[in-house]
Amino acid sequence: MDLGIEGKRALVCASSKGLGLGCAEALAEAGVDLVMNARGAEALEAAAERIRTTYGVAVTTVAADITSEEGRIRVLEAAGAMDILVTNAGGPPPGMWSDWERDDFIKALDANMLTPIALMKALLPGMIDKGWGRVVNITSQSVKAPIAVLGLSNSARAGLTGYVAGTARQVAGKGVVINNLLPGIHATDRAVALDTAMAQQHDMSIEEASATRAATIPAARYGTPTEFGATCAFLCSQHAGYMIGQNILLDGGATNATL
Repeated sequence: MDLGIEGKRALVCASSKGLGLGCAEALAEAGVDLVMNARGAEALEAAAERIRTTYGVAVTTVAADITSEEGRIRVLEAAGAMDILVTNAGGPPPGMWSDWERDDFIKALDANMLTPIALMKALLPGMIDKGWGRVVNITSQSVKAPIAVLGLSNSARAGLTGYVAGTARQVAGKGVVINNLLPGIHATDRAVALDTAMAQQHDMSIEEASATRAATIPAARYGTPTEFGATCAFLCSQHAGYMIGQNILLDGGATNATL
């Protein structure tokens, strides 16, 4: 399928590995030039060079912490006008309700709610002026069904979801489409971290923890960054212009809900 976005420019955050990299690769395959961001310069440049070589698109890299004001300024200055924005940031650590203090919530809000909002505020005006734009926010399946040990993530990402629900409908008439992608468990470093936490909590091996979590998924496996990226690329395509403010689950059927 021709996604109709060849020659567009996309900013993909936290894209040196994991789900962000899957999105960057899928967009590059569709002919999109990229601005890739991550904190680690070495891994970021290695991923960017592989994409340049494989897909022949232009790739600019900015090693910076996108969750900090300084990092966002650097990224946005390098990016300039964008047609596509994919927001992404690592999730806060797991724990129990009694573990978290105010500062923990502020940090989670900064990373997983306020950072995407700041990036949208910076880039949406240019998209509106051109009459075309796409924004995909990588959030979490916990928006649909909260995960007890991920209370920080539940809170911050739910706040972003509410913001997007209203904002998406305000800009849709200008040709700008905003949607959220809600990953379940995917084979990324985040999954390893959560498997490790579960293993430590229940005195089991990481392999046993991974198998235990996979058994809770109807698809009986973890998702892959490649298939996640393909869905992201579709949401950025010419074919997604009538999908406004939606929350798309990619969780292998793990969220047990009718709607």
